[in-house]
Amino acid sequence: MSENSQFRFPGATGVGSLPGADTREAAKTATGSFEDFPFLPELPARGPGADMIGRTAGMLVELYARVEPSGWRIGDRPGRDTRRARSWLREDLDALEEFTQDYQGDLKVQAVGPWTLAAALELKNGEAALSDPGACRDLAASLAEGLRLHLDEVRRRVPGARLVLQLDEPSLTAVLRGQVRTASGYRTHRAVDRQIVEAALRDVVGAHGGGPVVVHSCAPDVPFALLRRAGAAAVSFDFALLTERDDEAIGEAVEGGTRLFAGVVPGTDTPLSDPAGSVMGVRTLWRRLGLRPGLLAEAVTVTPACGLAGASPAYARQVLAHCVRAARSLADNPE
Repeated sequence: MSENSQFRFPGATGVGSLPGADTREAAKTATGSFEDFPFLPELPARGPGADMIGRTAGMLVELYARVEPSGWRIGDRPGRDTRRARSWLREDLDALEEFTQDYQGDLKVQAVGPWTLAAALELKNGEAALSDPGACRDLAASLAEGLRLHLDEVRRRVPGARLVLQLDEPSLTAVLRGQVRTASGYRTHRAVDRQIVEAALRDVVGAHGGGPVVVHSCAPDVPFALLRRAGAAAVSFDFALLTERDDEAIGEAVEGGTRLFAGVVPGTDTPLSDPAGSVMGVRTLWRRLGLRPGLLAEAVTVTPACGLAGASPAYARQVLAHCVRAARSLADNPE
């Protein structure tokens, strides 16, 4: 078993984003839906700085970003957009602290990983930081230091929590395959060597000081093996995007002690099946891989397929409660 096998996660949690702009209501939903695995919610509907890229850009140390018509661009000094991102994060932490008084247990916080950040943040020339290996290294180092400070702040506010860090990497597969488009849109940036990708991820994972890190991607072809080697204790993904090509990598991950955060509940408003039906595909996968049914509850955490920013508030609450019931179904009836 890998060193990741020391970590045991509860059966269900959210991905990160929620609809609306009410910070206290979001914190109440994220903490009230999951008694043993709440998360720090993100509310991108508030605007630039509350979106996933702007929020994480606000955490960077000695690197700053501002909003341009084309997106977020690295600048020389902290400006209005950086201050707004940091202010909203403080508001979110204030609300989280209010609803986690005396909490003991797992608590998940999210940030964008180094490669999705490099694909999204622009340099002064308008090209993605991904185009410059030196900029990628600087960005990863700044992110790692910013995450250390952020995690220290969350620990101060919720001292009884075991923090779980989630790195959002939806662009990771595109980075590895050379599919990230240049500013002109006519070409793509060169694929980044897998060893360089893995090394940068390992450095950022290390910012948690040995604590559990989940890497999340709601894109197809998640590189399970690379993420395991980089030190991820768990991999979070959209279950509907799996194909049988992923079977071997998933089987090896489970047997190596890596937890699966299986996104099985749709993230936008749609009629939901019964909880057992939502995890039927997970049971089918288990049988196909020949894995022991009793391992299911130990190895799988149930989540929405992706963030819930595009859902209605009522549906978002319904989905989070549904994840808890689906996880209970897996634990009670693993066969």
